[in-house]
Amino acid sequence: MPQIKKHRIRLNQEYRNKIANKIDERLQMEDTTEKERYTQLREQMKPNQDKAWDLMYKIGRENYPQKDVDMANYLQTKYENVNTIAPDSCFHVAYEGVREEDETDYNGNIKEKKGSPVNIEEHFDFKINGSIDTGSNSRSSGSDFGYAYFRDELKSQSECNPDINILMHDKDSNNPYQRKITEANDKYLGMNCSGRENATSYQKEWDSNYSMDLIGREYCRDRQLMTSKENYDQLIFWKTQKSAFVMAHENWIKSIMAQMKEVKLGLKGYKYLDEALELSTELGLDIKDVDIIQTNSTGLTIFNPKNLADRIKGMKNIKKQTTQEKILARVEYERQLESMK
Repeated sequence: MPQIKKHRIRLNQEYRNKIANKIDERLQMEDTTEKERYTQLREQMKPNQDKAWDLMYKIGRENYPQKDVDMANYLQTKYENVNTIAPDSCFHVAYEGVREEDETDYNGNIKEKKGSPVNIEEHFDFKINGSIDTGSNSRSSGSDFGYAYFRDELKSQSECNPDINILMHDKDSNNPYQRKITEANDKYLGMNCSGRENATSYQKEWDSNYSMDLIGREYCRDRQLMTSKENYDQLIFWKTQKSAFVMAHENWIKSIMAQMKEVKLGLKGYKYLDEALELSTELGLDIKDVDIIQTNSTGLTIFNPKNLADRIKGMKNIKKQTTQEKILARVEYERQLESMK
């Protein structure tokens, strides 16, 4: 009895995209070193923020005692022309240190000598879009912290993508696709409003937990809160942890992007659906051809589904190759090419 030849389904771009999306979802679920770092820092972020805020509130009240704030509030309520109290979430904090070098004017004349007293200052912003970089003039972090912290919430929305800034880091930030996604993200989180009184959703809830009345004009630069070096250093630690958390999110997503680059290159080289499904199986993902169809090669051995899967797996928690390892890898690559001639 003649054997019936099984018909092989050709890959098209639609099938490639569906398989790539499923593999991408799988990679995001894997417990890698990068993901663990992100998860750990996220779990620590709110307790660290609350601890830093308790300290910040204490510093604020040491500089502006509650009885003085109450008096200013009383006068502001009584007189229409008094406007001296404002809620704030960002602060310029300083301690008295010493100059590490001479300060000179434009002519090179010494204005302040090395070792003389100087206020060491830093800007601390507790809002959801507050600054994450060190430096007294640091300002808004934009959306990076909010996207990283509320990643799961944004992922649950079909029109949102919390990883958009990382995915498009080398693209023009004004491109229509990125702008569309960031607008959807910001709208969902309530980050697209200009004033505090208009903030909604997650931003409003977050920011309202970190606000206190201080005497002075509206802008935090108009007042400097003095404290000890110990307190200052604790606030610096909180700020650097916030920055590390944003970086952990970026490193995790970039590790997935590197793997997906290999996946898409391999899928592009495959002609048939069964080759792509074999790759998925080797990566631990059980996809049937019916799942792809209904939901609607190059000669290099690197694109063999098993070999490509091994290569992608080897990219997780990647260790930088030594010069010797690079040479050996090149020799093996050339050996494979020679064997195919």
